[in-house]
Amino acid sequence: MGVNLKQLSEMLGLSQTTVSRALNGYPEVNAETRQRVLKAVQTTGYRPNRAAQRLATGRAGSIGLVMPIAAGIDSDVHFGEFLAGLAEESVKHDFHFVLNPSAPEDEEATFQRLAASGNVDALFLAYMRASDPRISILKSLSIPFLVHGRTLDGPADYPFLDIDNTGAFYDATRLLIQLGHTRMALLNGPDYLAFSQRRKKGMLRALSERGLSLDDRLVNHSFMTDEHGYRSMQRFLVQDNPPTAVLCSSTVLALGAVRAINRAGLQIGKDISLIAHDDVLPMLKPENFTVPLTTTRSSLRAAGTRIAARLISRILKTADYPDQELWRTELIVRASTGPAPRV
Repeated sequence: MGVNLKQLSEMLGLSQTTVSRALNGYPEVNAETRQRVLKAVQTTGYRPNRAAQRLATGRAGSIGLVMPIAAGIDSDVHFGEFLAGLAEESVKHDFHFVLNPSAPEDEEATFQRLAASGNVDALFLAYMRASDPRISILKSLSIPFLVHGRTLDGPADYPFLDIDNTGAFYDATRLLIQLGHTRMALLNGPDYLAFSQRRKKGMLRALSERGLSLDDRLVNHSFMTDEHGYRSMQRFLVQDNPPTAVLCSSTVLALGAVRAINRAGLQIGKDISLIAHDDVLPMLKPENFTVPLTTTRSSLRAAGTRIAARLISRILKTADYPDQELWRTELIVRASTGPAPRV
């Protein structure tokens, strides 16, 4: 059985107030004392009384998230990986999640209720749309928030962390053009999401620089699942003039695309090239595909960890992070890309 606050403070020779302040990140507690307290907490299994902690600090020790749930919305392994990173950082500071499911049309009201409840210290917003009314709602609330992604309309005058989706698919398309490909396909995420539009924009920019275009019949927007990747790739391959290369917005979509390509009797990297965006999903490593995949890479788990660190530091006032961050992706060339086949 764990110790209580009084016993822990006596064990350390510190006042209960000092122990409490060390656990709650007050800056006046020096680093050495905070480390002593945290080590003792790990050793003894001490768990603070959250109700008492909330009364003492005015904080709930929680981050609020809204999960869109509705018929037709598939479960998302990408969001699960992001949450893993968020959780890794949150548990270090004894922060909890308040995960509130909501129908998409009720999300704005759900955020307002969460903020008014007093059960969360900050809010997190994901699945950014090209034009997103949730931003103005969050800006009107007296509670910190952070956005994963950016809208397309208007200035990004809010705190965010995003990756350079446009640059990622621009670089990927340029690689394919350098290899001689002129007819390419795009397996993308839902068309109403900002990251999908930015990735398509990057692809179109690279094509237009070389006087090339993207055939609308070779573009598919969908939830990023294996089945969607498989069915869409099948449709592309039976056209009179099929693509010689394809860009996929996730390795999950690529998994289905590879299955369709293999069933068509084509060889990846020779008959058709493929580049995927790699969110660094532990169960789906691009280097473990039968033909290792060329990818643009940025870790979703790392993004989750960073967002948790930024939110918690904002709540505890313990560190100074940049308000807006745009991460570049890595282009990693493997065997799935090769010269365009000769006609």
